[in-house]
Order: sequence, then C-alpha cells, then structure tokens
Amino acid sequence: MGRLSRSVLGFLLLCCLIVAGEAEYLKYKDPKMPVGARIKDLMKRMTLEEKIGQMVQIERTVATPDVMKQYFIGSVLSGGGSVPGPKASAEAWVNLVNGIQKASLSTRLGIPMIYGIDAVHGHNNVYNATIFPHNLVKKIGEATALEVRATGIPYAFAPCLQGSKMGSLL
Repeated sequence: MGRLSRSVLGFLLLCCLIVAGEAEYLKYKDPKMPVGARIKDLMKRMTLEEKIGQMVQIERTVATPDVMKQYFIGSVLSGGGSVPGPKASAEAWVNLVNGIQKASLSTRLGIPMIYGIDAVHGHNNVYNATIFPHNLVKKIGEATALEVRATGIPYAFAPCLQGSKMGSLL
C-alpha cells in the first residue's frame, strides 16, 4: 500500500511539473524586462475593447466592480465631493479603492486601474482630513500627499511644485 501511494504521489507531482512548465510566459508582467518590451507585449495581447477601456476614466459613482470588469476601465476619478458615503473615513476610502482595483486585476490581462481624486485644498473628501487655503502650497502638498497615499490613491488633482523650484516660488 505504501509503494502504491508513493507511485501515485510521484505521478501527480510529475503531472504538476508538466502543467507548470507549459504555463505561458507573460513578458508584460516581468519586471526584469525593459518597459518598452513589456508595453509592446501587452499591446499585442489586448483586444480593441481592452485598449478603448484603458483610455477611459469614469466617475466613482458609476465605477462598480462589474463595470470595471466588463468594460476594462483604465481610470476612476472622485471629482469634487464624490465620496463613498457621508463622513467617509480613510478606511471607507481604502475599501472602495481596493474593491475597484480587485475587479480590474481580475480581468483577463490583470491590468490595474488608476484612481484619482480632486484634492486642491487637501484631501478634504475624507472625514476629518485637513483643508487648506491655496496660499499654503508647500504645506498643502506635503499634507495632501500623506493623506491621499494613506487612502491607497496613487494620484491626485492637487497643488504641486517640483522640489528645487518650490523654495523660490513661495
């Protein structure tokens, strides 16, 4: 009985190795490849519908997981006042962004979406976040960057200046 079990186990292991060896290499997902090669590989794999979807940015209110998967949406925006709910906490924002991202990553090619937000006076879409007047640009940028990243959003429509020029402009 022990010999038979080992033989079956060995056969199953061999089958797994064969299947794993046949898995398709996805150059566009390989971080060791040059960016240009990854882009070229991804573009040739994409359907016309996927390419169109990646060029589209929709408002948060219509960005359901089903919409993200069905239309391959590339970007979502929370425009001024577009929040997941009244007095939305940082946790509510993280859950919202992660839910939409999970749907995007579950598509055939697993392309992540980009989430953006209006944050011209700070990340005031989050309950209790800091709101600033425009004349405090440097402090606004620092605080907004921390608060926006803390909610999992990688880009914001907010005041910004490049480092070396910032001092001379303030």
